[in-house]
Formats: sequence, C-alpha cells, structure tokens
Amino acid sequence: MGFFSALLGKTDNSQLTEAIKDGAFLVDVRTPAEFANGSVKGAVNIPLDKVPTELSKFKGKENIVVFCRSGNRSGQAKSILEQNGFKGVINGGTWQNVNHVMNG
Repeated sequence: MGFFSALLGKTDNSQLTEAIKDGAFLVDVRTPAEFANGSVKGAVNIPLDKVPTELSKFKGKENIVVFCRSGNRSGQAKSILEQNGFKGVINGGTWQNVNHVMNG
C-alpha cells in the first residue's frame, strides 16, 4: 500500500479479495434508505448506530467485511468490532469498491 493510499485509508484489495473468496460476512453499515438504493449482493444491512447492539450477529464469523458510502462509517464499525474482541475485520471502504472486488 502506497503512502497516499495509506494516508487516505484506502483498502488493501488483495486482503479484501481473499476474505470475499473465503465467504466473508459482508456488512453494509449505511442507513436502511442508502442500503435500499443499492448494495453488494449477499450483504446484510447493520447501520453503524446499531453495530454495538447487534454484536451477536457477528459472532462466529471468521472474516467480516464492513463498508459504507465513503469508508468513514465502516472504519468506525471496524473499531467498534475490534474493541469488542472481533478479529478478521476488514474495512472494505465504499460499497462500490467491495462490489468491484466481488465482480472484478
């Protein structure tokens, strides 16, 4: 990952690609309205503000990919999950990025 992509918080797509291939739990942390307007096939919608109260949905998942509109909310979701002991959490960035990796 280059300096600027690290600075901008861009995702390492090779790690993301592997996680998706391994059947990662795909979580769109945008609002239900945003989710309804398009997301990644097979993703579940757990809005960022609900992540702390929906931790049971993440239990037992080996790889978790969180994503949103810009990568900001998914970064926050990743932090919340890691603070609660979850490992293998990847910030996929934008939902379009995750979609591109899945279909690329």
